[in-house]
Amino acid sequence: MLTSTTTTKGRVIQDPPIARFLFSDVRMSWVWLVLRVWLGYQWLHAGLEKATNPAWTQTGAALKGFWTAAIAIPAEGRPPIAFDWYRSFLTFLLDTNSYTWFAKLIVAGELLIGVALIIGAFVGIAAFFGAAMNWNFIMAGSASTNGLMLLIAILLVLAWKTAGYIGADYVLLRWLGVPWQSREPEQAPSPSVRLAPALE
Repeated sequence: MLTSTTTTKGRVIQDPPIARFLFSDVRMSWVWLVLRVWLGYQWLHAGLEKATNPAWTQTGAALKGFWTAAIAIPAEGRPPIAFDWYRSFLTFLLDTNSYTWFAKLIVAGELLIGVALIIGAFVGIAAFFGAAMNWNFIMAGSASTNGLMLLIAILLVLAWKTAGYIGADYVLLRWLGVPWQSREPEQAPSPSVRLAPALE
């Protein structure tokens, strides 16, 4: 049964014990360390391969070829893209030659996500953008390892508080705090006042 507490801002539903253990308990930080380093290596390796390829960093021809193959509708069988609105979106990017700058954005994104996950800096944010890239690759018809990487990224987003505990987030989250956390200085308790004994 779900438990809840009532605060001045309303009723808050408490997470079940298993969710608190998986996503908030620092004992799970070792598990998230292994998963995030593996995921970070995949992104960093992919980004480094693209960074040395002029078809990604200069002309964008590699991304143009990927998008062109993705929007193609074969005479027989199913097309790579299942949703017409996403095909129209990629067609628009191709027609506007957006691959010339989008390819560079992908390379930079993969490198930054990989480094952030490996060192454990802003793990939740890095995993979120990694998941967004995996989702787009899947939508474009590229399955490969994207499904597994997307799953791990979602888990890291859920465990953002402890996923980088063994990493840079141990310092960063304590130093920067979080947007919804009050940064008002705590007031020191007022000293107790001693009353003089009454004179008889």
